[in-house]
Amino acid sequence: MAHYLVRAKPKQDRLPDLRIQLDRKAFRDLRPFGRALTRSLEGARRQDDVAVWEEEDYCSPPLAQEREAVLDDYFEGIEVEQVEDGEGWRRIEDLPSLYGE
Repeated sequence: MAHYLVRAKPKQDRLPDLRIQLDRKAFRDLRPFGRALTRSLEGARRQDDVAVWEEEDYCSPPLAQEREAVLDDYFEGIEVEQVEDGEGWRRIEDLPSLYGE
């Protein structure tokens, strides 16, 4: 399993819907990535106008299934950087929540 620090530009008009879907746990049962994706997006941070989070992934290319099912609806310009488990979260822990919480 690989871990990635993900950077993506949120589609601002879609962020309220993303928050609603996360609150409903709408993605949790997507197989095989739903639980990890939900956890990651719930913890997403904002760095200027970019969303950042750590994602666990098994796909090649990275996040292929997640992009098709969810991410491309809410984000554009998705970039990934491979990191050690937890390193991405440590690097962004002081940033504000993507959702303004």
